[in-house]
Parts: sequence; structure tokens; C-alpha cells
Amino acid sequence: MIKDQSALILIDLQNDFCSKGSLEVPDADAIIPLANRLSGCFDLVVATKDWHPKDHLCFASNHPGKKVNEIITIGDIKQILWPDHCIQETKGSEFHPDLNTAPINKIFYKGSNKNIDSYSAFFDNAHLSETGLASYLHEQGIKDVHMMGLATDYCVKYSCLDAVRLGFNTYVIKDACRGVNLKEEDSAKAFEEMSREGVKIVNISEY
Repeated sequence: MIKDQSALILIDLQNDFCSKGSLEVPDADAIIPLANRLSGCFDLVVATKDWHPKDHLCFASNHPGKKVNEIITIGDIKQILWPDHCIQETKGSEFHPDLNTAPINKIFYKGSNKNIDSYSAFFDNAHLSETGLASYLHEQGIKDVHMMGLATDYCVKYSCLDAVRLGFNTYVIKDACRGVNLKEEDSAKAFEEMSREGVKIVNISEY
């Protein structure tokens, strides 16, 4: 199905989301070989990284008396409190060691403003600032984006929803994603929401 004007976007394939990471996503390591395989199918491959300062307000540790998975309001935005993760220039922020990074043309960093989280590869959670990914894809003549990575119910979902709204033909590779799943049904609901909004749900066997 791959053709010209397509890009693969690898979402947050970082140590802290993988085995023994501080915000481990179940079975995350299993998709790293899939990322390596898919990267060979595209002329343009981009990757994202969560890139948090240590005092980021999404960390429960920065809110005395609060616990991981509690929800607070920061400004006008509800924020789930997470364990410290993907802190800039730490081992946890690095790509999984088995990821073949050679095909990656460019890396986009998100979540570096301590006051607001950034699930999407394109915007912060309030859509106040951009990562630069959309402009880069337009400059490269990209029409179709194919997403995979971590985690289905957060960064993958919001990246896909923004991609559709930005006018890209958007595909999510279902079996090359894994979810945090704070609730058992979270990933299933995420795929349903993406599909309703125009994201095409595909499988790796189609590549």
C-alpha cells in the first residue's frame, strides 16, 4: 500500500515506555521489531520523543500530596499525573536500544514546556504551540501519514486525531501500537474514536 507522498511516524519508542521503564507500557518491546520492519517500507521516517524537564507539571512528584493517575486541572486543562518519565538527556528518554534509528530522517520533541503536556506529535494539549512536524511534512510533500508506537490511548490517538484535522490521510497500524490502558477498554475506545474521526485502521500485514 505504500506509495509516494507517504511518511511513517514512530511515536515515542523510548526506554521509559518500554520494559522496566518508569512508565512501562505493557508489551511495548514487542513493537520495536515491527518499527524496524516498517521503516524499510518508507522513504520518509520521522520519530517523536517525549522530552520533559524534570519539573514538568505532569509529574505527580511535582505536586506534594498527589499520586500517580490522579487528575488535576492546570490552567483550563485536565491533567493526568504520571510518574517521572522521559526527562531530557536521561537514559529513559533515549530510544529503545533495539530500535534501528538509521532510517529516521528527523526527530520531533514534545512536552518540553513544563506547564503543559503534549500527547500529540503536532501540538501541545491546548493547541497553543506546534512541534513543527506538520510544517516539515508539508515541506516534504507528504499527503499520507502512517502512525505506530506508544501509547495507543494517549500519544498515538491524539497524534492521529490531529493529523486528520490537519488534512493528512491518516493510517494507524493497530498491531504496531500498545496502550497504557489505565482502564481495560481504553485502547479499544481509542481505536473507535480514531475510526469515527476518519483515521484508517490497518495492520502490519498490509505493508
